[in-house]
Amino acid sequence: MAGLPALFLRHTATIEPFEGAGPAGPLFGTPVLVRCFADDQRRMIRGDNGTEVVSNTTLYCPLMTVAPPESRVTVNGRAVSVLAAYRRDGGGLPTPDHLELALT
Repeated sequence: MAGLPALFLRHTATIEPFEGAGPAGPLFGTPVLVRCFADDQRRMIRGDNGTEVVSNTTLYCPLMTVAPPESRVTVNGRAVSVLAAYRRDGGGLPTPDHLELALT
């Protein structure tokens, strides 16, 4: 399985995976520093519940990255959250397998 070439992973992001709701608000896992490619482009996506939302940044991360929707991400000096996570896995084909994160 081929991943994203290291040449393209020019940015870093700190990801705190969403673990659920607690009595005092959302619960997040341990922050992890991830090498990625950040694309600051505004685009319309469909959220988990089917509604259209605006994503301002897309991150392309290694496939093993853990970042479910509602995770907290700090990238380019901004703290944002994950709107949607798309697993791009070629199933053994020689494709650039990765996790695509649409961020607020």
